Amino acid sequence: MSILEELKWRGLIADCTDEAELTKKLSAPMTLYCGFDPTADSLHVGNLVPLLALRRFQLLGHNPIAVAGGATGSIGDPSGKTQERQLLTKEILDRNIASVKVQLAKLLDFETKKNPARLVDNASWTQNISYLDFLRDIGKHFSVNQMVAKESVRARMEDRETGISYTEFSYMLLQAFDFMVLARDQNCELQIGGSDQWGNITAGIDLCRKKLSKIVFGLTLPLITNADGTKFGKTEAGAVWLDPKRTSVYKFSQFWINTDDRDVIRYLKFFTFLPREEIESLEKKHSENPGAREAHKALAISVTDLIHGTKSAIESFRASQILFGGELTGISEITFDGFINEVPKKEIEKSKLDGVGIPLVELLIHAELSSSKGQARKDIEGGGVNINNVREASAARAVTSNDLLFGKHILLRKGKKKLFVSSVEPSLTMVKFNFAFVAR
Repeated sequence: MSILEELKWRGLIADCTDEAELTKKLSAPMTLYCGFDPTADSLHVGNLVPLLALRRFQLLGHNPIAVAGGATGSIGDPSGKTQERQLLTKEILDRNIASVKVQLAKLLDFETKKNPARLVDNASWTQNISYLDFLRDIGKHFSVNQMVAKESVRARMEDRETGISYTEFSYMLLQAFDFMVLARDQNCELQIGGSDQWGNITAGIDLCRKKLSKIVFGLTLPLITNADGTKFGKTEAGAVWLDPKRTSVYKFSQFWINTDDRDVIRYLKFFTFLPREEIESLEKKHSENPGAREAHKALAISVTDLIHGTKSAIESFRASQILFGGELTGISEITFDGFINEVPKKEIEKSKLDGVGIPLVELLIHAELSSSKGQARKDIEGGGVNINNVREASAARAVTSNDLLFGKHILLRKGKKKLFVSSVEPSLTMVKFNFAFVAR
């Protein structure tokens, strides 16, 4: 398939200017760009659709440019926002760009000799232009009437409480200027972005025509929403980040595992590079037996592999299996830590694990897995209790420091739905016990 056919099959085209002509142009390598404003020191999963689209173009021989908004990021894009962004300093923007560049290297190939990706900062071509020169050379080509008609501007103007500042109103000019500079200096002929960028992209197309007498193109990708209407990429804990310091690999993988059944096939198309035949096979399996969650596992492993590497993807999947009684043999401490860091905490004196230890019956009560000693004995003798994912049938069993995994952790499980994790730091006098309730 051609790149446009590929994007159409995956449901990744929202709008496109002169699709017939663009199809012809794409028969040969084309230079294209996508911009992102470095408002944080990490990208999040909401950034993936346009950046993965750049990668799809690159894999088919085209020349991608990722534009970091050192200039536009200092202003703030009003598109899709109900209030003005907090303005960032140059130092913060520079630091964010440096951090994000590491993540971009996982999504785009900057080393290939054939068509290497490029990362540029739009501050490099705006910082030396005076305000008067910009108004005279660029501003005169924009009609305020047309700018006000753009959805990103109009929506904010209709909000009487927040409105839109002149700063944000000018954002469209800066993004259009980016397209003009790249078209002039890099022979860039296509800009891609989310559908909320349509007004900014078409403004750039008009500027290229007026200033350069050059025909360029725009293509937007759909903004992703979940089937239940909630915003994609948001959880109760906030955004799902690509940086493992912000969102652990385990939690990242679980985000994809927990995808709504109604969304999983759509997300396989959006966020993975699995071929059409494999996705269609997974779609068939999902339709026949959604409980097997084959499509969810494929989605989680593929995206985690893409962002964090194969080893991390495999280990995070193993960590998720621990939740449901999977074997602990060979599991790394890093993987285990990624799992236990996601559950709440409780404390017990470290001395209770020393020597003869604490009776398992008492620990089950402390963990609130059993309501009484009598119930705890029934749970154990009924075969429903596990220590470190190994079934324990003796109510006389005591839990000691010898049961600690990596010298720090103990897992207690009652049945299939309740899990209790204890952790101890050797230098502390208290053991931190973490517990969570998990359901299949």
